[in-house]
Formats: sequence, C-alpha cells, structure tokens
Amino acid sequence: MPINLQDTTTLHNGVKMPWLGLGVFKVKEGAEVVESVKAAIRNGYISIDTAAVYKNEEGVGQAIRESGVNREELFITSKVWNADQGYETTLKAFETSLNKLGLDYLDLYLIHWPGKDKYKDTWKALEKLYKEGRIRAIGVSNFQIHHLEDLISSAEIKPMVNQVEYHPHLTQKELQAFCVKEDIQLEAWSPLKQGQLLEEPVLVDIAQKYNKSVAQVILRWDLQNGVVTIPKSIKEHRIIENADVFDFELSAEDMEKIDGLNQDSRAGSHPDEMSVGF
Repeated sequence: MPINLQDTTTLHNGVKMPWLGLGVFKVKEGAEVVESVKAAIRNGYISIDTAAVYKNEEGVGQAIRESGVNREELFITSKVWNADQGYETTLKAFETSLNKLGLDYLDLYLIHWPGKDKYKDTWKALEKLYKEGRIRAIGVSNFQIHHLEDLISSAEIKPMVNQVEYHPHLTQKELQAFCVKEDIQLEAWSPLKQGQLLEEPVLVDIAQKYNKSVAQVILRWDLQNGVVTIPKSIKEHRIIENADVFDFELSAEDMEKIDGLNQDSRAGSHPDEMSVGF
C-alpha cells in the first residue's frame, strides 16, 4: 500500500505512476487553474491530470513552469478529445496539447472516450508517439470490457491505464477484475461523484470512526482497492486534506460496507451512450 503522496504504482511497461494526483476537470483557465496546480505541487503532489477538452492546458503548463519543480519529477496526463479521434487528427491534437502545456513530452496520454469506430486508428497514433518517446505511457479512458477486448485484439501495445468514473456508487468490479487480469492500471475520475457522496450516511459513520472526512475515506477506499485516484479541488485546504489519506487503513469490514453502496449509478455519461455521433 502507498504510504505517502509520492508513492507510485508500476505500469506494465515499467513506468512509475503516482497513486494520487490532482484532477482539473471544470477548473477555469487562467488564475484558477494556475493557482490550484501550484497549490497542489507546493503541497507535495507530483501528478496532474488534464485534457484537451478541459481547455486549461495552458494554465497547467504555466503552473508547472512557475512551481520551481523539475519537469522530470512530475507526472503529467492529458487526453485526446472525441472530435480529434483518428490517426492524423490525433497526431495533430497531441502536438496542440504539448504546445499548450509547453512541454517536450507527456507522461501519460489517453483516448478520452471510446466512441464508436475510430479508437483503433487513434490508438495507432498513440503507439507511434509512444515508440518515438514523446509519451512515457499510453492508455484509455471510459473504456468498457468490450472496448478493451476489441482494442487489445489488434493493438501492438496494450493500454497501460484505463481511467473511468469510479466511486462507491459505481464500483465497476467486473471491469476492475478484467483490468487486473490484463495488467491495465485502473484510475478513478470523479472519485467523490462530484460531491454527491459527501453526505452518504454509511460514509459519514465510517468517517467519524476514523476521525477523517468522507472524502478522505473514499480516497482511501480507492487506494486500498488498488485504484489510482485524482480528486479535483481549487481550494488549497481541500487539496491538502485530500492527500491526507496515508496515515490510516480501512478495515476489511468497512471496505465491504463501502462496496455495498454500489448502485451502478453515474455522475457522467455511460461510455456506450457517448459513442453516438462520433
């Protein structure tokens, strides 16, 4: 189990990925994203997760430069958006993201959503960039088992990461078991279900027992399940609080109680429904 904010899991290609990072979904470009990323790095975070569609890559890049931390010490993720899927368009989208971030390489680049019929061409572009050393690890986001099976059937390189909506109301046990079997690291987006879980009575009781916040209990549950997690916050005290999850351990009984909250309910779109239209 990770014991501090710099601890990493090793992806199947040997690259080390931090267990906990900062997500910047819906964080506004400009001062808001610059200050939140700088606050995270200042407080020991080394992993930052953005995406082309978040429209804040320039601010993330500015924060990295202003942080005073060496680029090599950080783990930076971005994602290719649906409209840019396809071989040539993905290569262009990658250059655009890299230029906006002001970086020479990415640590992880993901296909943001599977879509319907372009992800194999998109993946070929990611494989090319990976072989050229432009990206240290490549992966997918929001892929279901059937998407992964289809992609793996023709891929030269297996995805290293699958970033999905994952929280106590959406435990995705079958998907996680498949990813474990295939040595694909599962990563949670929206681990707090966009705040919807913070008043869940079972979680409130468990949090009181450990003298922790509900958010800390959920993030600890992620880690004990072997899932990388990237909670988002723009408030420095919350960014610090979200990382304060390495000094306690949930009992097996409490882990089961949290698992039992599953409703297969989502805050975001279902991946198969997001495939319509692209």
